[in-house]
Order: sequence, then structure tokens, then C-alpha cells
Amino acid sequence: MRRRSLALQLLLALLLLPPSLPQALLGAPCPEPCSCRPDGALRCPGPRAGLSRLSLTYLPIKVIPSQAFRGLNEVVKIEISQSDSLEKIEANAFDNLLNLSEILIQNTKNLVYIEPGAFTNLPRLKYLSICNTGIRKLPDVTKIFSSEFNFILEICDNLHITTVPANAFQGMNNESITLKLYGNGFEEIQSHAFNGTTLISLELKENAHLKKMHNDAFRGARGPSILDISSTKLQALPSYGLESIQTLIATSSYSLKKLPSREKFTNLLDATLTYPSHCCAFRNLPTKDYSAIFAESELSDWDYDYGFCSPKTLQCAPEPDAFNPCEDIMGYDFLRVLIWLINILAIMGNVTVLFVLLTSHYKLTVPRFLMCNLSFADFCMGLYLLLIASVDAQTKGQYYNHAIDWQTGNGCSVAGFFTVFASELSVYTLTVITLERWHTITYAIQLDQKLRLRHAIPIMLGGWLFSTLIAMLPLVGVSSYMKVSICLPMDVETTLSQVYILTILILNVVAFIIICACYIKIYFAVQNPELMATNKDTKIAKKMAVLIFTDFTCMAPISFFAISAALKVPLITVTNSKVLLVLFYPVNSCANPFLYAIFTKAFRRDFFLLLSKSGCCKHQAELYRRKDFSAYCKNGFTGSNKPSRSTLKLTTLQCQYSTVMDKTCYKDC
Repeated sequence: MRRRSLALQLLLALLLLPPSLPQALLGAPCPEPCSCRPDGALRCPGPRAGLSRLSLTYLPIKVIPSQAFRGLNEVVKIEISQSDSLEKIEANAFDNLLNLSEILIQNTKNLVYIEPGAFTNLPRLKYLSICNTGIRKLPDVTKIFSSEFNFILEICDNLHITTVPANAFQGMNNESITLKLYGNGFEEIQSHAFNGTTLISLELKENAHLKKMHNDAFRGARGPSILDISSTKLQALPSYGLESIQTLIATSSYSLKKLPSREKFTNLLDATLTYPSHCCAFRNLPTKDYSAIFAESELSDWDYDYGFCSPKTLQCAPEPDAFNPCEDIMGYDFLRVLIWLINILAIMGNVTVLFVLLTSHYKLTVPRFLMCNLSFADFCMGLYLLLIASVDAQTKGQYYNHAIDWQTGNGCSVAGFFTVFASELSVYTLTVITLERWHTITYAIQLDQKLRLRHAIPIMLGGWLFSTLIAMLPLVGVSSYMKVSICLPMDVETTLSQVYILTILILNVVAFIIICACYIKIYFAVQNPELMATNKDTKIAKKMAVLIFTDFTCMAPISFFAISAALKVPLITVTNSKVLLVLFYPVNSCANPFLYAIFTKAFRRDFFLLLSKSGCCKHQAELYRRKDFSAYCKNGFTGSNKPSRSTLKLTTLQCQYSTVMDKTCYKDC
């Protein structure tokens, strides 16, 4: 009984199946007047009166043979679709069909081969569509010989076609041709690919692997008037054949970072591009004034205003925004001069300071160690300015064509890393220098409280790690260096980016407050007679005060305008911010080596002693040696290390000799 019940249920389920399901699965029978032969070939003999449309779906055949539709002279449209069994279309399959105007071959994924000459002598054909098949070569359409004015050829979603060969459409002598070649597997379009055609529109959009289009791809063709290369990987447009383009569409074409010379687009009226900077190329582009074709006397008698007679204005999108205006990296010529002057002084000055301090035979003290760190930070700022100035010099007048390569490339990322790293390390080091001076003066008597080099090294290591982390964040998506041409992290579109920028600026303000507080305490400590601060420490504190207040005076306008921009209330434009970038932001890096080193006596002493090793400035070096020895003589011996009588006599003679030599050196120098 159970088996009988199961059998009845199965029979009932089969009876309830929709009648179309078995046909879809097993293959529909050939529609009239066609027959599907046992050998897997299709035959649709004619003539058939009254048959104008032939729709063939779910065909159980593998081949459409030669002359398959012979005699169907009244058929206007043939559609073949949803036929997974179809594998091949032979030569002359669509031959001499005098009234056929449309052929659609779609969704036949196993159709891998269409023989050359499959479409021949179709004088009234207007539309041929071959989409979503498995063919591996562009089908031969050169023998259609259609006499229709506007012919549309649609070849789309054929992922195995990789090349558009030379002369692929030669023989299509229609007055105008629209080629819809989208969504295929194209990788290359060869030279003379469109030879012999008159192109109205060429759609190459959504060919995701298309990287190369030969410079002579349009050689021998007229047109196209409309070119669509959206969502491709084309890196360059052909230099020949662009004169006829009136509409250019290149959205989501992120690899197309450089356009040909704007003089090539003599008839361009409408451009929809990927990058705003490309629209800068078409600003002030001269357009044709068609009224010049007619004499003024002829136009005066016309009663109608013909639109084509007025000058055309080129429309381009997307428009350049506030972050990327149509200008060079350095918007003003005086900035271009100043940035070179400042970056050369910054690099040379800081390299000199680093070299002298690190090669000096004097002991590396905590102040010297901190000065080395500050000098290195300022040197990095000089490298940033050098990169910006070099790219500006190379792209002057044509930055719009290099903007994307620069801002999205490694160069801008490196420049941005340098400037943020240098800025934060400089602020951190200045804060540590101030705290060290305050600590040294406050605890001048307590020698055991003095900051040693073993303490300063881990402190500065923390500063290096902090500065590196802050500079790395825009490289991993927190804000971005590619927002503006000067490669600063100005992207505050997301909440995380906004928090990042505000955090940096607030930390800089806090550092400034700490420095101010320390120097106020240092001032009162120096004025306190009970505190025995050494005269040397007091002088150093005063020099450091000049240095650090100079730094933060220069940084104040940067911080003010940056905070307002981070809060999305910008008070100045990017163009004006470049003035701050050159006149305020890096001036410290240029001035610091002179303020804290080159203009000091200690540095000059180390500098001349270093030069004397190579045979230069020996008199100046000897002078500094005598001064050091004279200071030693004046200070004498302290503590329990009392000299013997013979040593004291020898020292006295040396001091006298030193005095005589000092006078001689002064005369010689």
C-alpha cells in the first residue's frame, strides 16, 4: 500500500508540472516553418507568405548551416536566443535575405564560432546584435553590403573576444554606423580597426579589460562623433582621429589619467569625464563660430535664429572643486621662487648642522642629541618642499594632465608622509627641548636629577614612533594625501578623518601651551636669587625661547585655518592656503639651523675644527683651540686634584704661550 501511495503522489506531481518546463529543459520543437534535423542542423526553407518575424528559442540544434533561411524573403526580423545547444553558425547562413532588417543572436553561451561570411548580401539590414555568446573572434561583418543610411551593430557581453583586429568593419559602406561594442573581453584595439567606416557613435564602455587602443585605430575612418569609453582600463586615447569627436564620455575610467593635447579636440562640445582636473584642459578652448561661414549681409535678411550659427560653448563635467582648482601646484610665480629658496636653505642648513654635530669630537650631550633630532625633522620638511617644487616645475602650465598621476601615485604619498612626520617630530622635539631646559634650570643644584642621555633616547624613540604612526594613517585610509596637489591630509569627508585632523591640531596646541608654561616658569626661576641656576643654562634658555616662540608664531596661522577647515568651515581657499604653506609652514625648517646652531659660537668652533682636519681654516681652528685652553687656564684645578709645583709651572708657561698665540692668530685672521 505504501508503494502504491508513493507512485500515485509521483504521478500527481508530474501532472501538476507547468507544460512549459519540460520544453525549456528538453528543448522546444522547431517552430514553423523550420525543422531540426537529426544531424543537429537547422533548416527554415521558404518562401512563406505572411511570415515577417521568426523567433527561435530553446533550439535543440548545434549548427545553423549554410543557406538555412533560403527563400524567406519576406522575413523582416530573425531572433535566435536562449539556445544553449547552439555551437556554430556556418558561412552564408544569413545570405541574400532581401527584406531582412534585424538579426538578434543573444544568450547562446555555447556558440563559439561564427564562420567568416555568415552574414552576406543583406541590403536592408539595419540592426545586427550578437550578445552574450561564447565566440572567441569578432564576427565577420564585412560582406553584409547593407544600403541603409544608419546601420547599428551591437556586439556585447562576449567575454571571450579579446581583440578588435585591423579592418574589422571594412566594407560597411553605410552613410553612418553606430557601433555598440560594450561589455566584451576586449584587451586591445589594433591599428586601422575602424578603417573604411563612417562612425556616428562608438560605444566601448564596460570593456573592463580594455587597456590599449592603438594610435592609428581611427586611421582610415571618418568619425566618431560620439565616443564612450566609460568603465575601461584605457591608459591613453589615440592621438589620431579625435578631431571629429563632439561628445566624449569617460566616466569611471580611472586608468585614463592623461588626455591628448586639447588642440586635438577641435569639435568637442560635451565631455563627461572621471577626474575634475581633466576639465581644466578644456577651459578657454576655442570653439568654432559657424556664423563666420556666412556673410553678414546674408544673415541680416534671415527671419529665424538658427542655433548652429552661434558659437558653441563646451560643457565639461565634473567641474573642478575647491580642493582641486584649475591651477598649477604653486598658484603664484612668487611662491615658485620662494619655495626653491626655502627648500635649498632648509636642506643645506640642516645637513650641515647634522654633519657637524655628529662628527664633533666633543661629547654628545642631551641638548646636542635633541638638536640632532630637530635638525633631522627639519631636513625631512626640506625634502617635502623639494618634491613639491620639482613636480611643480615639471608640470607648469599642464598640471591638469599630470594631476591624477601625481596625487594618486607614490610621489604624493611620500611627500605627504614626509611633511606630517617632520611636522609632528619637530613639535614633539621642541616640547622635549623645552621640558629639558626647564628641568635642568629648576634642578640645577641636584645633579642626581639631571636628565641623562640614557633617559633622552627612549623619550625620543617614543616621539619617532608617534610621528611615524600619525604619518602612516592617511596611507591606510584615515584621511588622504591625494585630496589636494600639495599632498596634505585635507580629506575630512568621514568622521574618522575629521577626528584624525582635529587630534593632530589639538595636540599641537597642547604642546604650545606646555612650552609657554615651561618658559614662564623658567623666567621666574631665573629671577629667583635663591635658585642657583648657572649662567650657561640661563643663556641657553633664552636662546631656546627665541627659537621655539619663532616656530610657534609661524605655526599659529596654520593651526587656526586648519582647525576651521577640519570643522568644515573653511576660511580660506586651497589657493590661498599655498601662501601659508610656503611663507609660514616651512620657514621654521629653514630658520632653525641658523637660530640654534650656525649662529652660535659653539657651532662655529666645531665647524672650523672639522674643516681644519682637511687642511682648511687652520688659523681659525687654532684660535678656538687657544680659547678653550685659555678657559681651562682661568678655571684652574678644582677639588682635591691639586697640581704639583712642576705641573703648575708648566701650565703657567702654556697659558702665557697661549695668550701670545691668540694675539698672533687675531692678527693673521
